[in-house]
Amino acid sequence: MIKVLVNGALGRMGRTVVAAVKADADLELVGMVDAFAGEVDGMKVETNLDAALKKFSPEVMVDFTRPDVVFQNVLTALANKVSPVVGTTGLSDDAKEKIREAAEKNQTPAFIAPNFALGAVLMMLTAQKIAKYMPDVEIIELHHDKKLDAPSGTAELTAKMIAEVRPSHKQGHPEEVENLPHVRGADFDGIKIHSVRLPGYVAHQEVIFGGLGQTLTIRHDSTGRDSFMPGVVLACKKVRNLRGLTIGLDKLLD
Repeated sequence: MIKVLVNGALGRMGRTVVAAVKADADLELVGMVDAFAGEVDGMKVETNLDAALKKFSPEVMVDFTRPDVVFQNVLTALANKVSPVVGTTGLSDDAKEKIREAAEKNQTPAFIAPNFALGAVLMMLTAQKIAKYMPDVEIIELHHDKKLDAPSGTAELTAKMIAEVRPSHKQGHPEEVENLPHVRGADFDGIKIHSVRLPGYVAHQEVIFGGLGQTLTIRHDSTGRDSFMPGVVLACKKVRNLRGLTIGLDKLLD
């Protein structure tokens, strides 16, 4: 069995991860950490990550915490030769590069996924394929109003994947004017990204392609946090067989 510690265990995602780990026959929940003390199903939740990693000696740490602390959490795990499986988004490219260096230095693999829902991964792969033939595209991502970062990691990764296969170009009228700042959304290599934050949503994304006389839209909806759990469990089982830093659940699919 693979020994797993869940960081951020008292959060909405953390509690769902705890339940998923406990339900899987190949995983063993050995410890939980959160910024606040507490317990889940009679099991104590620790507040000091470094001390908990040393105490429980897990092989894998699952992190669903906050963008402002996840980077240090990952470095702490790698320093203890524990493989981080990270679902917290908001890491900069510089932070990811430093994580890659730490993973290689400590000879401990690390894994980051902007989205653990298998359907979302398939949406991104499909969007990349479509973009070869319909290069004019915009992305709309919709999340709950408690999400701290924008755009979502999924939207950013989708844009990066599309940018790999399409020429960079400005979309819309060459002389268009924004009468309200940023009304056309963020710009990633010519791809517009729009972020919606409202109560009632969980995690959703539309990728809209436009061509001569036609449009094509693909959409993924996570209606509950349990949609992410098969991907989290898969990452826990495969991360120790990786090397360095791996980004994206698509890298784990056959």
